[in-house]
Amino acid sequence: MTYSPKTFNFPVLQGLSEKQIKVHLALYEGYVKHVNLIAEQLKKMRDEKGDAYLMSELRRRYAFEFDGMRMHEYYFSQFEGGATAMNADSSLASTVAEKYGDAGLIAHIREVAGSRGIGWAVVYGDPIAQKIHTVFVGDHEVGQLAGLPILLALDLWEHSYMVDYIPAEKKNYIDAFFANLNWSVVEKRFDEAM
Repeated sequence: MTYSPKTFNFPVLQGLSEKQIKVHLALYEGYVKHVNLIAEQLKKMRDEKGDAYLMSELRRRYAFEFDGMRMHEYYFSQFEGGATAMNADSSLASTVAEKYGDAGLIAHIREVAGSRGIGWAVVYGDPIAQKIHTVFVGDHEVGQLAGLPILLALDLWEHSYMVDYIPAEKKNYIDAFFANLNWSVVEKRFDEAM
């Protein structure tokens, strides 16, 4: 199967310039390109009984490229349809209130996102325990919670904000992320996962 970059229909985003989004989308398209390239190379090497060492390195790299592709699809799709607040009557809001109380999920995501370093703040649904978990994932192919569906993905690599903000202004980028987040996308993911 060959993957194609998805197209996303964004409104004008508050605090994230068109140039920033264009640069970020180009990086995403690079992940898609490299997923296909590695898959082609692996197939060719299998057919020709290629170097096993090189094939194992390509397989490791495939995880990086594939997870980079998929995490960006989660990320960008959260801006489609425009910003919406979390529905106070949703199943997600009920689960959030149980776990985070008055402090709330957004405050917790901000705390996790404020961790030093590059990576992702990811909110997962755990359908077995009927809970949600918010974690910092350094490299998108390492540190994911196995088998848990992603509800929210906040890209914290510098490429996601360096056109608009310097590293010391990461908090401003996080503010812009939440200003543009369509919570109905996250609520739908929650309902499908749980």
